[in-house]
Amino acid sequence: MSRPILGVIADDFTGATDIASMLARGGMRVVQTIGPEAVPLVARDTDAVVIALKTRSIAACDAVAQSLAALDALRRAGIPQVQFKYCSTFDSTPEGNIAPVSEALAEALGCPLIPHVPALPVNGRTVYKGHLFVGDALLHESGMQAHPLNPMTDANLVRWLGRQTSRPVGLADHQLLSRGPDALREALERMRQDGILHVIGDAIDEDALSIWARVLSEYPFFAGGSGLATPLARRLGETGRFTPDRNPPGFASETAGHTLILAGSCSTATLAQIQAFRDKGGQIRQIEPTALNENPKAVQDLIGWAADALKSGPALIHGSTGHEEVAAAQRALGISRAGQIVEAALSKIARALVRLPQTGRLVVAGGETSGAVVSALDVAALRIGAEIDPGVPWTLALEAAGRQIIPLALKSGNFGGPDFFLRTAWGMAR
Repeated sequence: MSRPILGVIADDFTGATDIASMLARGGMRVVQTIGPEAVPLVARDTDAVVIALKTRSIAACDAVAQSLAALDALRRAGIPQVQFKYCSTFDSTPEGNIAPVSEALAEALGCPLIPHVPALPVNGRTVYKGHLFVGDALLHESGMQAHPLNPMTDANLVRWLGRQTSRPVGLADHQLLSRGPDALREALERMRQDGILHVIGDAIDEDALSIWARVLSEYPFFAGGSGLATPLARRLGETGRFTPDRNPPGFASETAGHTLILAGSCSTATLAQIQAFRDKGGQIRQIEPTALNENPKAVQDLIGWAADALKSGPALIHGSTGHEEVAAAQRALGISRAGQIVEAALSKIARALVRLPQTGRLVVAGGETSGAVVSALDVAALRIGAEIDPGVPWTLALEAAGRQIIPLALKSGNFGGPDFFLRTAWGMAR
């Protein structure tokens, strides 16, 4: 019976599924748990355990406490290597959690240096000279500057991370990486000796990530996005740390019934996916937080509509809308209250519909929404299956006792092509 060799602590639910999918692409057998409690139940016959937390946008002290509890579960399972995983767009605020959480984990593990590699080139997130790009746009010009919870107003990650910590922040840039893994190892060691704690790592393509993987495969702790996961998994397999498995299961194709899609993300990508579903003639309803606040019984009407709609085809319910509409709802209800109303409504809808025979699969878009829905369904763990899009796999949701709930896909708001909902709903080819 094999034991996991890699543990990941992720700061939101879709981010956890994202990195779990990338590790599976590299040949690892992966289980994702919802919080640390289920780790003892699943930390066997698997190569990597990903713990999903919902700590990205909470108070730093609470994020640190939850992350340390997750680390304790991984260490008790005998897992020797740990990554703190956050979003490839570095979602945080100047008072945010990336520095405090990574510092607490590093201290607990006795690690004097924290390499950060947030890049995800396959989805257009690259880092050059410490600056994060989304496609050809700097982060603060990509739409992320209008994020409702974590507005990203500076693409310079050295500067941004420096606002969260009193400790020195260094840079391992593209020119250094071009000299190869030995040069990178030596530079990181010099930075450690100079008292630098955090190091932002450039990566503009998969070759750069492969160099990082060669170096960080020897580190007990590091931080960053999911881009590193596949080359890291391949490196660990090449060095004999585990035996790769190239055939993840396709859970979604094994069930009858239709696909229920719940979207809370207001990202540009999710809005385009909703529009493509609408243009194809999909059955769709929108929820609006101020209207729900005035008439909570409207959620029951949506449940009735969806239960009927799913008898004949896929159905999509969304609270996603443009930035102006989001701002109007936040002015009327408050920032937190507006989001909570949408999350609560979508969670109640999911809980009412997943047990019905006409519901064969569930797709949830948006990190905060995914966290709320997964919690409402009492999901304890997810077995990672075949990939839909980079960073988005089909999973099989399990209760604490191991009973299957439903095939489930959790999609970060920014992930997936315009046809993502079409393919998850009707199985259309790309």
